[in-house]
Amino acid sequence: MPNPLMYQADEAYVLLEPDQPEQFVTPAELLEKLKLILSDRQDDLPQDLQRFTDLTAQAKHLMETSCELDMEPGQFLQWYVVRLEK
Repeated sequence: MPNPLMYQADEAYVLLEPDQPEQFVTPAELLEKLKLILSDRQDDLPQDLQRFTDLTAQAKHLMETSCELDMEPGQFLQWYVVRLEK
């Protein structure tokens, strides 16, 4: 009987940025990317993030509840969770 651990998958994200090829990133890498972007936008946060005063909490909430962030008119940062099989 095969060991079920052999079939567990690692979680990753596909990150889509304007004018960039798609990238596979770890959850930690995506969190850092979102924190970097949000640090420059504290005066212009999406409404659902304004209740968080901590940058890490803002980025984590965004990462867990959304898959898109408006960057500028007509441009978005998008991310989608994927499972990478071993």
